[in-house]
Amino acid sequence: MSTSPAPTRTTHRPPAPTVSPAQGVWLVAERELSTRLRAKSFLISTAILLVAVLAGVLWAGFSAGDSSTTRVAATGAVAAQLPEEAFDVTEVADRAAAEALVEAGDVDAALVEDPASPTGLTVIALDETPSSLVSALSVSPTVELLDPEAADDGALRYAIGLVFGLVFFMAAMSFGTPITQSVVEEKQTRVVEILISAIPARVLLAGKVVGNTILAVGQILLLIATAVIGLVVTGQTEFLQMLGAPVVWFAVFFLFGFILLAAMFAAAGALVSRQEDTGPTLTPLIYLTMIPYFLVIFLSDNPLVMTILSYVPFSAAVGMPVRLFFTEAQWWEPLLSLGVLLASCVVVILLGAKIYENSLLKMGARVKLKDALKR
Repeated sequence: MSTSPAPTRTTHRPPAPTVSPAQGVWLVAERELSTRLRAKSFLISTAILLVAVLAGVLWAGFSAGDSSTTRVAATGAVAAQLPEEAFDVTEVADRAAAEALVEAGDVDAALVEDPASPTGLTVIALDETPSSLVSALSVSPTVELLDPEAADDGALRYAIGLVFGLVFFMAAMSFGTPITQSVVEEKQTRVVEILISAIPARVLLAGKVVGNTILAVGQILLLIATAVIGLVVTGQTEFLQMLGAPVVWFAVFFLFGFILLAAMFAAAGALVSRQEDTGPTLTPLIYLTMIPYFLVIFLSDNPLVMTILSYVPFSAAVGMPVRLFFTEAQWWEPLLSLGVLLASCVVVILLGAKIYENSLLKMGARVKLKDALKR
């Protein structure tokens, strides 16, 4: 009896699922979004920031609109000399009536004629000298300003630069540093080896940049919307119209400026394998973010410095909107500055992707930058 060998069965395994680069980018971006949005610290800090912006705008608006006046009792001849826009004048018959109103608290001070006084007038108050009334009666020399608008622009220029600079600096640090920490955590836990087996390193980098950029820009748009609501509620519509175009340009410059920084933060994270080693790699990036911020604030009244800073990629998001607010930039300058920023983004992203790809799987000691740039 012959036995024939059992036929061999060939098992056909289905092909491994492939992920397109676009799908891979979105999967990584979605992971970054869900991780940050589930973090209570991120939600609480965002809520505090929105409340602080709204409170600041409301306080500034109500303070500017507060037209409180000093209540003054004065005799007929003196009452006509006090400006009505600065004082709430109550006319009285004599000094005794004026003193009675002051003692009763109906007025803040009284101004009566006094022949014995060198000025012919006497100010009467209860327990504190009314400085506003005394200042109004003081004789000051005539002052002529050849450029009166320059004095007002100084404080406003500092305030506008401070707001734009602070928002950009805080967003860059709040969203840039977690990118570095996320990359290091994936290397430290060896999760990156699983991710790289499914998607290329450059796709992983792009997903991280896209996800955090969406978060950062979303937070900026929320801040802008909150500030607009506060300006409308307080009736600062004229200021809002002046601020409109610079804010739009700030959002555009912020978008590409953050993409540039995000690629650098991710590359910095790929150079190390432990959270304790991130200091030396993050320090240059922090300086690149801080130095332009301080220069824009403290040298905002220097036209040459502001012009240069409005074309530097790391400070254009602050320098150019400030110049646009004060109509110091020509119509083509923001377009040229944006072109410089886009070109810088391309160069930095290519270098960052190379560093990220060459360093991501290297564990142990910190990878030197020159080694990371080599294939």
